[in-house]
Amino acid sequence: MGERVRAEAAAALGRWVEPGEVYARGRALRSSVDFKSHRAASPAHDRPSVEQFMHASNDGRLEHLIPLRVGRMLANPFAFYRGAAGLQAGDLATGVSTGLHAQLCGDAHAANFGLYGTPEGQIVMDINDFDETLPGPWEWDLKRLVASLVLAGRTGGVSDKGCRDAAEDAVSAYRAVITQLAEIPFMDSWTALGDESTLSKVKADDLLNDFSKAAEKSRKNTSARFAAKWTTHDGEKWRFITNPPTFTDVTPETEEAVVAALPSYVDSLRESRTNLIMRYGVSDVAFRVVGTGSVGLRNYLVLLHGNGDEALVLQCKEARPSALQPFLDVEPAKHEGKRIVHGARLVQAETDILLGWTTIEGRPYIVRQFRNRKGEINPTTLKRDDLDDYGRFAGALLARAHTRSLDPRLLAGYFQNGCGEDLDEAFAKYAFDYADQTEADHAELATLVKNGKLPAHVE
Repeated sequence: MGERVRAEAAAALGRWVEPGEVYARGRALRSSVDFKSHRAASPAHDRPSVEQFMHASNDGRLEHLIPLRVGRMLANPFAFYRGAAGLQAGDLATGVSTGLHAQLCGDAHAANFGLYGTPEGQIVMDINDFDETLPGPWEWDLKRLVASLVLAGRTGGVSDKGCRDAAEDAVSAYRAVITQLAEIPFMDSWTALGDESTLSKVKADDLLNDFSKAAEKSRKNTSARFAAKWTTHDGEKWRFITNPPTFTDVTPETEEAVVAALPSYVDSLRESRTNLIMRYGVSDVAFRVVGTGSVGLRNYLVLLHGNGDEALVLQCKEARPSALQPFLDVEPAKHEGKRIVHGARLVQAETDILLGWTTIEGRPYIVRQFRNRKGEINPTTLKRDDLDDYGRFAGALLARAHTRSLDPRLLAGYFQNGCGEDLDEAFAKYAFDYADQTEADHAELATLVKNGKLPAHVE
């Protein structure tokens, strides 16, 4: 009986494979997809115009907020890029792929790496946006990252040489971390964190000061601090102090709908968290605009009353189908919020303990803590050497994220015994060409606004 149980357990876990066999499978991929083939950044033959893309991506958003979204994307080419993941996905779908798939962030641009607090109080840096997450080619995330580094550098006045170094070093760090994680025990690679020690490992020491400053700021960025500034108690009710047009009251009907959706959210949490969240009571609900690509989506803040004067703010953010969905052979999600939560849990080293999903008025949402000791390093403000270090750090974090769903030995095999500099250079060439394409797209957006074809509200 015991032997049969052990045999069934072994079958469920899968056949153990010699590491050399896995590496060999990765190496074999270079015969069909060599390193230099990643250079191409050709737009899709059926690529929509910027006007067509903007109208399609604005569909279903709150009409009165569309000019704000356009205005934020109009700020500079990097801002446009942040809101155009779907446009790039269509272009990437026409490019080469090794066929190795990971759980993608789907929108791995440089501003989507941020700091946040773990349950143990440690400040780490990781990918922090999963609206577009889906399984797909690992190359897509890395190409989105390197192109964003070039755009962020150009926005901040970094030279072409500095931008190229940042892009190449991001790929080099990605390769190095993949190789490192392929050689260590699975448990160790799974629990690797993006903390200050990672900076030293990828020779990004110049970024330590920026990281420390951002970490110190993020420690103060909590629900309690937000509540201290943006809530009041009128003797009967603890409520938000709104600040139109980006932070507004909701109708009684909307508040009722949001509160009615919370039990479903509680059911989506892991069991131990349910006991925690059930100790709070709802005090108020408001609407708040967030992000660049997310402007126009429905986004509610829920004020919860805890122990005494304790405040906890939850964010309920509308979840739409991934912008990558039309270009990947993946079944549509049954619930887009659940898709996002699943992707975050699979990719992040530490996820928000109150991350879950629900449905409000027939639309899917994710729910998470608002201001969970979050912080950021703005890549457009970094000088040359710091941008280079930031590229290394982001490349390392992306590699760690991908190995949660893709065996690092396969990718390490693909990188093995080849000239790694050829891969770094190929991705950097792609990054520059696609940055040029994005600048042209941004110029087209500016023309559309100037000619009255698209409304824009510039803050």
